[in-house]
Amino acid sequence: MNWEKLLSPQRLSSTTRPEDIRSQFQRDYDRIVFSSPFRRLQNKTQVFPLPGSVFVHNRLTHSLEVASVGRSLASIVLRKLQKLPENQHIETLSELGSIVSAACLAHDLGNPPFGHSGEKAISHYFSEGNGLSLKSMLSENEWTDLIAFEGNANAFRILTHQFHGRRKGGFALTYATLAALVKYPYPSYPADKSKKKYGFFNSEKETYIKIADACGIPQINENQQIYSRHPLVYLVEAADDISYLIMDIEDAHKLGILSTEQTESLLLAFFDKEKNTDFLSYKQSVYKEVTDTNERIAFLRASVINQLVHEASDVFFRFYAEIMEGSFQSSLVKQLPGHYQLALNNCRDLSVEKIYNHPSVIKIELTGFNVLGTLMDEFTSAILEPDKPYNAKLLSLLPQQFTPASEELYPKLQSVVDYISGMTDLYAMQLYKDLRGIN
Repeated sequence: MNWEKLLSPQRLSSTTRPEDIRSQFQRDYDRIVFSSPFRRLQNKTQVFPLPGSVFVHNRLTHSLEVASVGRSLASIVLRKLQKLPENQHIETLSELGSIVSAACLAHDLGNPPFGHSGEKAISHYFSEGNGLSLKSMLSENEWTDLIAFEGNANAFRILTHQFHGRRKGGFALTYATLAALVKYPYPSYPADKSKKKYGFFNSEKETYIKIADACGIPQINENQQIYSRHPLVYLVEAADDISYLIMDIEDAHKLGILSTEQTESLLLAFFDKEKNTDFLSYKQSVYKEVTDTNERIAFLRASVINQLVHEASDVFFRFYAEIMEGSFQSSLVKQLPGHYQLALNNCRDLSVEKIYNHPSVIKIELTGFNVLGTLMDEFTSAILEPDKPYNAKLLSLLPQQFTPASEELYPKLQSVVDYISGMTDLYAMQLYKDLRGIN
């Protein structure tokens, strides 16, 4: 792969616009920020229930922070890339930060309400619920999209699909930004069943292939339609990996799930006592001035993220040849040196034990499972038999943009999934109550 093709400013929409003070890639960033799906992230669960008096992360604040970390990663990588002789004539290389931060902003756009339990609820409706009766009427490829609903693929659909009454090409982002978003560059039906996640639905497969070809991204398995990753995907993925794990620890501390001692111990484990003596002495000087506990934890969190950003950028260049060949089969975070892996594993283990299985988290997941399961059942029944009086009234609630693209079953089911996955937690809950007559 080469950067000249990888940083393609081409768009799915062929419409042109007058000269703009912004670059092509800065326009991508702004389009996402000002969009309705991005705004709705403020009312979608990240991990913990949406805040009362303590403001923990939601999908919106998480996405903004990932974009910030992604821009920092891209800035470090850019400085090194510009020194390589083969890149010195590529003007668009300076836009790396805009491309990575825009892809980071968009990485969670496809997540349904109620966190990962929302994905499971949609999938469960088809794999084990009333939707199972529809299996024989769909192709194998269409069916695997539905029984393993994937937020990553849904984000790509939101950004590229022409919804009813909307413009061609969806958000009409540049190919570079769209390719940098696709973490799993293959559809939902590879023969390799170890690939539990995927990057695009059957309905957007041709769109991805078009983008990959334009960016010069090679196909590494023709039979399974698996492509190499765009190199910037590794930076977007690392920004997300670094952000969510560290921020979940900080949120758990704010909510009193983790003690101050536990939290400090987890974060300080990222610093080697022999190699990071300067930082540790600096920490002591900061602690003398800063006595507020939350502020101390915020200082440690920022220091850890800064350390991991520099380390992850080093990993990118350690495997640069493999990344550009399309043969690198890992994440940057998984290749961090020894004590970082130990510190990350400690965070993961404690997160599973104390955070992801905390009663407040389990309750919101159970709520989401029931709410979305009911909505899937109601609206699927309605769209399959629209002439029934109750169903006709129910479908009148469906916004025009979710009108099915055709009378075939797959687009009809997708229109329901599009509507429900785009809901906020509060809207889904309120609609559930309305349909059940709960005041």
